[in-house]
Amino acid sequence: MSGSLYEPCFALLTRARGERAKRSIIFVTLMAGFAGTVSFPVAHSIAGALGWRSAVMFFGATAILVVAPLMWLGANAIERAGTHRHRQNPHLSLAESSFLRGPVFWCLALSFGLGAIAHGITLHHLLPILDERALHPEVAVIVISFIGPMQVAGRLAMMASEPHVSNHGIATACFVLLAVSILLLIGAAATPVLLIGFVILFGGAYGMVSIIRPVIARELLGERQFGAKSGALALVYLAGSASAPFLGSLGWSWGGYRMVLPGLTLIVILGLCLYLWAQRLVAKKQH
Repeated sequence: MSGSLYEPCFALLTRARGERAKRSIIFVTLMAGFAGTVSFPVAHSIAGALGWRSAVMFFGATAILVVAPLMWLGANAIERAGTHRHRQNPHLSLAESSFLRGPVFWCLALSFGLGAIAHGITLHHLLPILDERALHPEVAVIVISFIGPMQVAGRLAMMASEPHVSNHGIATACFVLLAVSILLLIGAAATPVLLIGFVILFGGAYGMVSIIRPVIARELLGERQFGAKSGALALVYLAGSASAPFLGSLGWSWGGYRMVLPGLTLIVILGLCLYLWAQRLVAKKQH
């Protein structure tokens, strides 16, 4: 499955297209956002009619018969188009791996890793969170389904604001919007209409962060051996995503979602502080 995740694709685009990779990454994630829009209702419909095993088999067959061939053809085309760029030694030397010992890398890795934990817990526990708020299951599925379109909206807004807002400003906004969205979800217990604001900000923030992560990584860590740097960052990010459902359940067992959701807000704020610290360290080096 790691062969079809964002990180290998973004590393490939960055190596082949350099500074022009941002727009390509936006188009890739726009398509992924549309896929996220239809995946929840399709899975819900198939599982309701034929059982969850049939739904899993359907998506597995789609990955094998459709996604994998398209990935192969697309990667080959991008590689051929990028042959004019500087070719790098695929073997990472000890000196070149020094970024792993630098505070900038770890501040950046931990900041986005904490963001992944907050996003993963919120998303994977959203159905029981909404159930706790006595929301009808069908309505809850609709709420989750709209997160995908809001990801697309966030990416379109990012494209529109590109000439006016820096990458640093967009990255900062991602953390702020994620924190505010969780606060709105907390408030939705008393005022359900706040769920509209939650969906807009939560989906928009995640839609933008998936694009801005590799762009910020390239700016702060450099383009050389970007595949290795992106992969190392992805280890922390994906570890956060993978552990999020369990960590959310653990927090729920200790104090319920009344404790989990405020804790997620603090996690996002800590992630923002680490990101700003990484920016400050790089600014000091440049001066």
